[in-house]
Amino acid sequence: MRLALLLLAGLAARGSGLRPPGASRLFGLQRPVGRLCATVEPILDVAPPAAPSDSTGDVVVEFPEPLTPVERLERTGKFWTRAVPVLWNYFRLYTTFNLRESVLGEKLVESEVEARWQEEHERGARIFKETIDELKGFYTKCGQIIASRQDLFPEAYIEALAGLTDFLDPMPASLARAVIAQELLVPKGLTFDEVFAEFDDYPLGAASVAQVHRAVLTPAFGGKEVAVKVQRPAIEPKLMSDVANLKALSKQLRGFDEIPVDYYVVFSELERQLQEEFDFVSEAAAMTEIGETLVRTPGGRPREAPLTVPKPVDGLVSQRVLVMDLLKGVPLSRAQEEMKKRGIDPDGPEAKIFARRLLRALTDAFGWTILETGFFHGDPHPGNIFVMEDGSIGLIDFGQVKRISDDRRVALAKVITALAEARGEGDEMDRADLDRIGKLALELGVGLKPDAKPEGPAAVAVWLFDGEVESLPGGYDTGELSPNSPVKELESFPEELVLVGRSTVLIKGIAARLGVRWSLAKNWYGTAQSALGLTPEAGAAVAGAGASAAPAGPWGRFVAAMREVREEAITLTQTLIPRCRPEP
Repeated sequence: MRLALLLLAGLAARGSGLRPPGASRLFGLQRPVGRLCATVEPILDVAPPAAPSDSTGDVVVEFPEPLTPVERLERTGKFWTRAVPVLWNYFRLYTTFNLRESVLGEKLVESEVEARWQEEHERGARIFKETIDELKGFYTKCGQIIASRQDLFPEAYIEALAGLTDFLDPMPASLARAVIAQELLVPKGLTFDEVFAEFDDYPLGAASVAQVHRAVLTPAFGGKEVAVKVQRPAIEPKLMSDVANLKALSKQLRGFDEIPVDYYVVFSELERQLQEEFDFVSEAAAMTEIGETLVRTPGGRPREAPLTVPKPVDGLVSQRVLVMDLLKGVPLSRAQEEMKKRGIDPDGPEAKIFARRLLRALTDAFGWTILETGFFHGDPHPGNIFVMEDGSIGLIDFGQVKRISDDRRVALAKVITALAEARGEGDEMDRADLDRIGKLALELGVGLKPDAKPEGPAAVAVWLFDGEVESLPGGYDTGELSPNSPVKELESFPEELVLVGRSTVLIKGIAARLGVRWSLAKNWYGTAQSALGLTPEAGAAVAGAGASAAPAGPWGRFVAAMREVREEAITLTQTLIPRCRPEP
């Protein structure tokens, strides 16, 4: 999801239809600037909670008030006053290059064009970062997603926003304790010391909605080490107002051919998901349901979970406070830094083996939850993926989840099955397979422009679910931002599947950054077969060593272990052989 930055860049990149050198560096989008006016959808005020005393009853903590309508208007004005200059600078540069080449007949020097675009990206990234630092809220989430997509955005933006991934300015410890007291303890007639033997004032992490503290429960509540998630007071109206701004901006872009996705649909879906993120009772229920899916097959047989999901602590969950298992490790966003501390070469064999384990864990977890139950984690970014101390993977923050209908789930399984069984790739794909995939993609709800190539629907499906291919049907490019991307043929995309696409794009992006060719279709084939009521063994025959369809029980764990050993041996061999070759 490219969110705010790509929307802004999309506006800036519109021109005369000619494509001067370096236009692809502006995300490959072109059209004249227009329709910058926007209205903010009304957001209901939420009354602030009463200010309680802290756990000792001696200090009164003042809760922040929600934004007033005037303050929200001022916040919107700040957003637009920063956005317009960025738009103008990009458009001015694009127009300058266009005029010099098409009107004056100059032959532009590639190095000059590259340097000017880089200069503009650095300026735009700095302004965008300053805007996020000042406004925070949902804009921070936009920055987090941009920072996690090195395969889509200019390096200047990635570097400027890298620090946003998993830690924001925390609220004071006194305020966090006051929220815990009011929202969780006082209604149960408990004091802070009766529940917590230890409580770290400095949080482990702080995001736009909440922050998390390490604590130890008293023996009366189990005595174990836990994580305590505390919602920021009065944050809901601010974040919902931010989403309204981005929806208003994206609504102005509907109907422009070169904008590859209907971002109004994207932000509408994110708005609905964000509303659920403020209810920690629902989050605890989602955490429990998804955790259960990972440890048991649809038939109820136990299986080994591909990753760890924390469990909520019974009796210590409220709408704004959630006490749960503590996962010890580091977020994926800091994994490379941690490797260097431990003397591990990020490009060495150990790192490559870890990369495959990571992809296997995420692939299995999302494949099982999407295709088996249709209920899955909806906010997978590197700040929510944990690398545990033992090298295993953990998944946190279940505030955004999605449940798709059984009809969509079955339709999706049919698309995955058709992709995995297809013969050939790109223009060499078997015509019958191509037609089958395209028909199923349309039945899934994907809508293409009237003038799209006949291969368009199949190309979109391959682009979404198979990062292993080097070419797409119809001669389309695999790069999302290419002018020849099948994504630009999309006229509509089912809102229900927006977060499915977000999950697949995340896994594809991680594989691309790690240099691993990875096909979700082949790896999900066994699960898709099971979802369609077919035998999982048929899926294993196609997916081979990467299949998710190992039998359950001890034998299944042995098969899965042997597959992992095989993958690691292949990775190790591929890494070491070039090093062992004598230098010429």
